[in-house]
Amino acid sequence: MGQKINPLGFRLGTTQNHYSFWFAQPKNYSEGLQEDKKIRNCIKNYIQKNRKKSSNRKIESDSSSEVITHIEIQKEIDTIHVIIHIGFPNLLKKKGAIEELEKDIQKEVNSVNQRLNIAIEKVKEPYRQPNILAEYIAFQLKNRVSFRKAMKKAIELTKKADIKGVKIKIAGRLGGKEIARAECIKKGRLPLQTIRAKIDYCCYPIRTIYGVLGVKIWIFIEE
Repeated sequence: MGQKINPLGFRLGTTQNHYSFWFAQPKNYSEGLQEDKKIRNCIKNYIQKNRKKSSNRKIESDSSSEVITHIEIQKEIDTIHVIIHIGFPNLLKKKGAIEELEKDIQKEVNSVNQRLNIAIEKVKEPYRQPNILAEYIAFQLKNRVSFRKAMKKAIELTKKADIKGVKIKIAGRLGGKEIARAECIKKGRLPLQTIRAKIDYCCYPIRTIYGVLGVKIWIFIEE
């Protein structure tokens, strides 16, 4: 039986960095961890809620717009810095969006003695991020596009980015079949065994009328 490990956790400290930067005493560590989770969940819920309100827009980038690649949290004594790395920050650029998001987070965290500072960073190469590709595939499948066509189109989008290899795997009731199966497509190199290889990874669930499909994407960036 093969022994599997998360590619991101496997490379922490070498090619992969932590997304939270803070220090706490051992007895307060769990509280800080729960606080980080509340902040990330609050931001993702805010994005999803506002995407539904503006779902009437029909442009190509909407299939993967407002997708958060990752959220960095840096804590100081009196300030919490939150950096949101996002593909197409259309919603968060609206007037008053940041202030509204800060109020929602303050209610969840209840940090009276700490100020909250939110910054938005747009990802330079969106289709280099596995989360954005997974959201694109989810958008295509929900619009009844063939899963093979959606996977091939996602591979074509990576040509715009400077990467060395990509692998996409979808598992579940593909095409509405009664028996679940897994399909995989790969292009280029993907050295998962070497720690020096910088590989980005995501696992993304897609809810369809046939059930939940699981999408896994590996992207070999550089070595």
